[in-house]
Amino acid sequence: MDLEARSLQPNVKAVLLAKLREYKSDLNNLKSEHKRLASANSNQAARDDLLESGMADAMSVSANQRGRLMMSTERLNESSDRIKESRRTMRETEELGVSILQDLHQQRQSLLHANDTIFLLLKVPYRHHLLTGKFEGKDEKEINEERRKKEQVKEKKMLF
Repeated sequence: MDLEARSLQPNVKAVLLAKLREYKSDLNNLKSEHKRLASANSNQAARDDLLESGMADAMSVSANQRGRLMMSTERLNESSDRIKESRRTMRETEELGVSILQDLHQQRQSLLHANDTIFLLLKVPYRHHLLTGKFEGKDEKEINEERRKKEQVKEKKMLF
């Protein structure tokens, strides 16, 4: 519980950590009282003191302790329920994140495929064959040769 409380937002964390310290303190007090009572039951002198102080005091102390123990148990159960709910929310969030990542991966793959397709289309010198179904283009060597010749003609014109 302590680790989960520390991982929450600061405003919620402070409240939960304070409650957790209170619960731990109550639990330690109850444990020490339980040890004291257990040793008192085994110790005859403690029994005599208890009987001398009166049965009414013993019953009120026992009822008071029982009430505090029940309150502490109830708080502990509520904390456990909150932790279970937090874990459920965490699992749902994780599943949603995985789903989003999968969608993003699929979108990335679609974009890469579209990019490859566009690159191939731009690489084809005469794209009108896509409409007509006829390919009348030149291969890459012919295109490069034509470009080189055009550049040479431009250079010659510039010289004159």
